[in-house]
Amino acid sequence: MDSQVDNRLTVIVPAYNEADMVGDTVRSLLAQTLRPGQIVVVDDCSTDATAEVARSAGATVLTPPANTGSKAGAQNFALERLDTEFCMAVDADTTLAPDAIELLTEAFADEQVAAACGFVLPRHVRSVWERGRYVEYMLAFSFFKRIQDHYGKPLISSGCFSMYRTDPLRANGGWSTRTMAEDMDLTWSMYRDEHRVRFVPEAVCYPIEPHNLDFMGKQLKRWSHGFVQNVRLHWRSLLHLGYLRSVVAVAFWDALFASLAYLVLLPVLAVTVHPLLLLGYLVDAPVVLVPVLVQAVGRGEVGKALASFPSFFVLRVVNGVYMLRAMWAELVLRQPLLVYEKGH
Repeated sequence: MDSQVDNRLTVIVPAYNEADMVGDTVRSLLAQTLRPGQIVVVDDCSTDATAEVARSAGATVLTPPANTGSKAGAQNFALERLDTEFCMAVDADTTLAPDAIELLTEAFADEQVAAACGFVLPRHVRSVWERGRYVEYMLAFSFFKRIQDHYGKPLISSGCFSMYRTDPLRANGGWSTRTMAEDMDLTWSMYRDEHRVRFVPEAVCYPIEPHNLDFMGKQLKRWSHGFVQNVRLHWRSLLHLGYLRSVVAVAFWDALFASLAYLVLLPVLAVTVHPLLLLGYLVDAPVVLVPVLVQAVGRGEVGKALASFPSFFVLRVVNGVYMLRAMWAELVLRQPLLVYEKGH
């Protein structure tokens, strides 16, 4: 059956040196059961063949006069030039399940919905870092994000795959460059302006996640600083948003004290009291494993989930290191992260 085209929708794909990946992204957009009216790849002054690959795959290519310095800057360059009712942001290393756009679009039948996001799963699950992220996403998107959506407040409309009403997005000034987590900043700004955000778990996307510690470190540095920056920026505007305020407070508390427990408390207790206290690293393993396995059963990926499960705890420790560094730099030293460094 031929796919339909939604001429109300433009997909924006920000890209810098993504020649190896952007073609797959564009082709997955063209293979949708509901295709966008236009696919715009913003070639942010790449030094490789990103523009040529994107154009040959079927996208319209825009190139700013100079590198914008961030994904948000590239997206805003395209936003200024589109005139469709809806727009979608898809990362240049992300492919979509064939029905992802069609399913995500259904959320906008509610006129109050200004943004919607889907389920995120790593495209490759091979290295310890990809496996850790696979379990992390399976837990977050099958459990926490569903609860957040039940209460009408998904914490983040994921930057790698989200759809927006163009007018509210423009009214917000587009994607902000004031933090390292533009998707979190935009989501919380929309809640401040009394818009609704939805999570559609059936709409699935597949980004390429960091495969080694170097790329993972760049990503975790950006994400951890971005979280702290957004808490500082939005805290007062969140005070009257009961559920979201509670979720953010719990997330901040967990990021700080869970990281301290993992990196400081448990090793000290193991040395000073008893080595078996190191089993504290696994105390919540069943709580993590159950929702991951439930999701894995439905996807036919139980073996992959079990094989990847130990990697989750490696990633958790490394994530704790970056989160504590970010809190120390942002809140104590008052040295915010200002330069956007790419890490898939």
